[in-house]
Amino acid sequence: MSASPVAAGLTNYYEMVRHKIHHLVAPLSTEQLWVRPYAYGNSIGNLLLHLTGNLSYYIGAQIAQTEYIRHRDLEFTDSGKSKEELLKNFDRTIDMVVATIQKQSAEDWSAPYFAEREPEAKDRFTIFLRCAGHAYHHVGQIIYLQKELALDQAKSAD
Repeated sequence: MSASPVAAGLTNYYEMVRHKIHHLVAPLSTEQLWVRPYAYGNSIGNLLLHLTGNLSYYIGAQIAQTEYIRHRDLEFTDSGKSKEELLKNFDRTIDMVVATIQKQSAEDWSAPYFAEREPEAKDRFTIFLRCAGHAYHHVGQIIYLQKELALDQAKSAD
């Protein structure tokens, strides 16, 4: 059985997000992932924790029934996990999202959806789409942070 165009498109999008994240963090050390170039912003590590938590809750707990319990505040305050652990957890989450997408029937996409802090998503398709947009919003922030870290590294090498 082939995937629906919706499932194929969403799968490709989430896989693109995974690839982009890996590409962006590849040149960085674990220590760099936890640097906050701006006092008012997040580190790349915290953004990875946040993306993992977001997807694990909105798709994992609410649709895939993973029983994930989210501790959202820790996504922005926790630190110290290794680069490998961050990526492993992120990849496991993307794998779960993709598997959940593949399990959706045509009727499942319009099934009612409700989750805390997400009043706009009234059906499953909408939450998959909103989470995809949210993920790429943070990819954009990671692009910017990675460039700032590279600039700082170049300045300190001079």
